[in-house]
Amino acid sequence: MESIVTESSAVHFNEQAFTELHNHISLNSYSKIFVLVDENTETHCLPHFKDKVNFEFILLKITSGEIHKNIETCMQVWNDLSNLNADRKSLLINLGGGVLTDLGGFVASTFKRGINFINIPTTLLAMVDASVGGKTGVDLGVLKNQIGVINQPQMVLVVPIFLKTLEERQLHSGFAEMLKHGLIESDAYWQKLKLVTDFDNLDTLIHDSVLIKNEVVLEDPTEQNRRKTLNYGHTLGHAIESHFLEDDSKDTLLHGEAIAIGMILEAYLSKVLTGLSQTSLNDISRTFLSRYKKVNFSETDIEVILSLLKFDKKNSHGNINFVLLKSIGETEIDVKIESNLFSEAFSYYKHL
Repeated sequence: MESIVTESSAVHFNEQAFTELHNHISLNSYSKIFVLVDENTETHCLPHFKDKVNFEFILLKITSGEIHKNIETCMQVWNDLSNLNADRKSLLINLGGGVLTDLGGFVASTFKRGINFINIPTTLLAMVDASVGGKTGVDLGVLKNQIGVINQPQMVLVVPIFLKTLEERQLHSGFAEMLKHGLIESDAYWQKLKLVTDFDNLDTLIHDSVLIKNEVVLEDPTEQNRRKTLNYGHTLGHAIESHFLEDDSKDTLLHGEAIAIGMILEAYLSKVLTGLSQTSLNDISRTFLSRYKKVNFSETDIEVILSLLKFDKKNSHGNINFVLLKSIGETEIDVKIESNLFSEAFSYYKHL
């Protein structure tokens, strides 16, 4: 499968990924190579990685989960690197899902003012979302991705065999981001994704999603215009995700599960404000509800979720900025929403 060249990096696939990794290692005189894992990727992914590489490395380990995507975990990894005498010519390879690659990229970007890093995403979400764009960072409490920098890895290695280690719920979470790519960029891709009934042969579709995101990021690397479209569903979705992460009485929602709800809510807002047709709204709602469990929101839940919107990192000058759909494959950015419409959107979702 053909590699995808990004602004200052590249995404390599399958066996070619390890060939490119070895080429890179042989051409660079790294003083030390570190591999960052969590307890899941240490068990399920590290053995395959070891079988494929021919260089020595030092293993670093963090605890999995969004709740650990914070500065405290960064402190742990920074201290581990320092205690193991890492220097500016060291390399950090991040082997894990989006939490780990986001955090590992941020650690590498800031340790000694920046060391090289390589991401090997092991979840579908990370392969199609975190693999392109250079966004690194951590959460501030339950507020998503508030601390971070944009910095490109040396390369990203997408090896779909790692998907065999995932529960189906995790695969569905990643698939939500792929569906988003269809909604914001291509009705044809949206229609193709709707036909997917299992996750056994996703290689080509993963490649398509990475291509879509890469094209968007290349045009707008610093998120001034078109790149904002990648946030469709995420303004409300991130607030929902944060609320369910913070409230111990609720089962945590995976990222894609929260974003799926956000995409339905923002599709409703799109019908009201930017001309999305009723037919398309019905199609979007039906598609997501057929794949993702419906969530019941109390009035208190909705109040808390809406209060979290003010922390969205896309806000500017006190305005909450939304990406909405004009049609499937066509977006409008920086849309302001009157507060009464949020209640309408949640009411629409409740009565689906």
